[in-house]
Amino acid sequence: MSGESEYAKAGVDYSKMEPFKMAMIAAGKKTLTFPNKRGVFVNEETTHAHGAVFEYRGAETHLWSKTQEDLGNKNWIAEWMYERTGKSHYDAMATDTALIVVNDVIAQGAMPVVFTDQLEASDSSWYADEKRAQDFANGFLSVCEEVGMALPAGESASVKYIINPKGPVQQIAALSGSVTGIIAPKERLVTGKDLVPGDHIIAVASSGLHANGISLVIAKAMELPEQFLTKLPNGNALGEEALIPTRSYVALIEALLEANIHIHALLPGTGDGVGKIAFDKRDFTYRIRAWLPSVPPLFEYFRNELRIPLRDCLKTFNWGAGYYIFASEHDVDKIVSIGTKAGYTLADVGVVETGKREVLFEPEQITLNPPGE
Repeated sequence: MSGESEYAKAGVDYSKMEPFKMAMIAAGKKTLTFPNKRGVFVNEETTHAHGAVFEYRGAETHLWSKTQEDLGNKNWIAEWMYERTGKSHYDAMATDTALIVVNDVIAQGAMPVVFTDQLEASDSSWYADEKRAQDFANGFLSVCEEVGMALPAGESASVKYIINPKGPVQQIAALSGSVTGIIAPKERLVTGKDLVPGDHIIAVASSGLHANGISLVIAKAMELPEQFLTKLPNGNALGEEALIPTRSYVALIEALLEANIHIHALLPGTGDGVGKIAFDKRDFTYRIRAWLPSVPPLFEYFRNELRIPLRDCLKTFNWGAGYYIFASEHDVDKIVSIGTKAGYTLADVGVVETGKREVLFEPEQITLNPPGE
């Protein structure tokens, strides 16, 4: 009877990683036809070999868009919760891993068609947990079906010399991915160059925290007596609220493109919170005159109970807006109507003006510097 290999003793045990890889391959195979509706077909003979092979069979002139993102620290909270509650939350983590990339791709007017994921775990044994592995695979299957993309390939590595979670979490994996999107016809490309003074800013409601401001959430939660099990005023645990999965905005943007709405710019509500509205490098002032009907409970808790200054909240969290659409005033009502029919909550929150590059958040009389300042 053979013993443990020297490589396994060194930290890479493929026998422990295999169940995870098999779960991912099984889920991936079920996704291969999802992008067909956009004219993109995956070669099924090459899946999970050395990469994805796919082609466009449609008749439209087209462009490709590709980007990649890392989830960051969010699944540290999932690991903390799993160790204490037995619920893995990794279906939500899969959703987050995919959508942080997808929501960036659609900002160019591209529709997602191919997704590849990358995991780097602190130890091979992380992959051996069948419950977590299946939740993760199921999450990817669900989100790929929702947005219409295939998962034909991925990478799962064990890198204990590089990935080491901060205690009390014992094991973890860094989660990231890459998405290829198609712009068809190519005239649907959104570059942001059409943004002009007079444009209106339409905010689209988020599902919650999404994947930004996580470091602040972890730092403050770990100071509380019950930490992530702390109950919020709505009765939910802080950890549960923090792990609400990111919302997909694919159906919204696709509906607007299909309706031939002239979108001047699209912006995911990610890093730098509300301050990110001043994303364009030109001298534009973004006057926010109103806001969405409600702010997620987690944000209210940080402001009201943990006494985080509102300015810090607005520069850290999305404050309830997961996406922004910039368009001419005469298109606002159509955009709101189309978005509402697609199942989203939208609000005309402000206007772009010529002036100093900053965000004037008039509901609270706060001026926000642009990203990075």
